[in-house]
Amino acid sequence: MKKFLALLLALLMALSLVACGGGDDTATEEETTTDDTATEEAAVDVKIGLICVHDINSGYDAAHIEGLTAACEAMGIDVDSQVIMKYNIAEDQNCYDAAVDLAEQGCNIIFSDSYGHQTYMLQAAREYSDITFVSCTGDQAGVAGLDNFKNIFPYTYESRYVSGVVAGMKLKALMDEGTVTDPYVGYVGAFPYAEVVCGYTAFLLGIQSIVPEAHMDVQYTNNWYSPTDEAEAANALMARGCVIIGQHADSTGAPSAVQEALDKGTVAYSVGYNIDMLSVAPTAALTSAQNNWSVLYQATLEKFVAGEEIPADYATGIADGAVMISALGESCAEGTQEAVDAAWAGITDGSLKVFDTSKFTVGGETVTEYEVNFSIIDFATGDVVFEGPTENVIADGAFQESVYRSAPYFDLRIDGITELNNN
Repeated sequence: MKKFLALLLALLMALSLVACGGGDDTATEEETTTDDTATEEAAVDVKIGLICVHDINSGYDAAHIEGLTAACEAMGIDVDSQVIMKYNIAEDQNCYDAAVDLAEQGCNIIFSDSYGHQTYMLQAAREYSDITFVSCTGDQAGVAGLDNFKNIFPYTYESRYVSGVVAGMKLKALMDEGTVTDPYVGYVGAFPYAEVVCGYTAFLLGIQSIVPEAHMDVQYTNNWYSPTDEAEAANALMARGCVIIGQHADSTGAPSAVQEALDKGTVAYSVGYNIDMLSVAPTAALTSAQNNWSVLYQATLEKFVAGEEIPADYATGIADGAVMISALGESCAEGTQEAVDAAWAGITDGSLKVFDTSKFTVGGETVTEYEVNFSIIDFATGDVVFEGPTENVIADGAFQESVYRSAPYFDLRIDGITELNNN
């Protein structure tokens, strides 16, 4: 009888809640409050590690340090007590040692900011299965088969293209006034990797959207960060007649060299990377392609503290504010801001495809099909480390960059670009 009365009372209470129309809403509010509280508590408990290949003096590393800091502040994570940053960690066994040290210090999610860190992060991930390792700019998470190993990367090609529009507007103005007759562009690249190839190709395509006959030479430094090597590469390109110098290298070396040349009377302007270069090239710098790493860090950390699955590969761009360009310099051509706004709008609404195959050729031919194998190869031995699928990455009239994995895989050498020292 007591059981019967208890069941009857429970039924009457349930019917009362339904009759009042508040049962579902009350439950939803309670669940939301509980979820928010749990997330806040998890944010308080999280401990984060960041491994940097250089330090705050490198524009690239500065973007990561500032990005993680901004993400933590937005989430109420105390940077001083909950984040450990390791600087000047080489892309070798030192990275593994740093990752292990962070794990032993209690970090439950560890980021590294350079591609070459990836192998050592993966090694640590195998040994610490209860810790999440995120290799920024890496390309192995999708095929490595580890639940605790992830890759993140922004759509850098979008900001590269728009910075190219800025350069194209300046190039057109110089040609219209008769100062320049040959639309010759130079680019200081770190290494002949797909990441760099993707970026400089997008840059030239942005320029060619304004000056279709523009052509470009690429000089590699074989170093991510070397002010001296980058300055020398920029000087070599200007000596060949290049009037715009872009870059995918991490220091202020190239913009500083361009400013010095401009001050001496050479017609030359700079488009930088990572940071605003106006402080070192006040009249030579036009803009810089930039990544807003805080967007990717915050999205990853929010999933982590909420206990949600983090994608093996995560990439996003202007649609989420993950890429941008820096403030336009005083030397930019009239109408540049309007051209920039139009380019961003086109990329955002999909009417402008950066790698539209009708806008470039390879060996004189339009690319209608291109297969990319996403296996990971040990280039020292030629052995397959991880087996990945092969995909045709041309669809809807464009190369589908950062769709099949977050890290760039555009490695086509399009007509109009010459690599001076790819060896």
